[in-house]
Amino acid sequence: MNTIHLEIVTPEGLIFSNDAKMVVLPGADGEFGVLPGHASLVSLLKIGVVDIENLDGSHDAVAIDWGYAKIDENKISILVDGAVHVSGNSESEIAKSIENAKALVRKMHDSNGILATALSKIDSSVRVR
Repeated sequence: MNTIHLEIVTPEGLIFSNDAKMVVLPGADGEFGVLPGHASLVSLLKIGVVDIENLDGSHDAVAIDWGYAKIDENKISILVDGAVHVSGNSESEIAKSIENAKALVRKMHDSNGILATALSKIDSSVRVR
């Protein structure tokens, strides 16, 4: 099976590192998907949610504020100012990570509805599981 390795790093350290089937990124010009074998590029990322399709078909979500993605055929390296992995082992842990993700994206000022879209994606990321 073809996979692509994803790493998300903030100034505080590594937030996420794992292999994935596909990753959808919030690019400056709109969302775009990355599959294994993707052409190399560097992209500016805006406030939003990184949607990660895991090898078993489940999804992970990481809320980001802004940063850059470097994409190669077999690896995505994301450097962002802030990120919150929406996850947890209990409902209370998941609820806390959702609130942290919402707080992160609310810090960014937005006039084009990007904030509303990001908040909606954070809420829906839990329903996908």
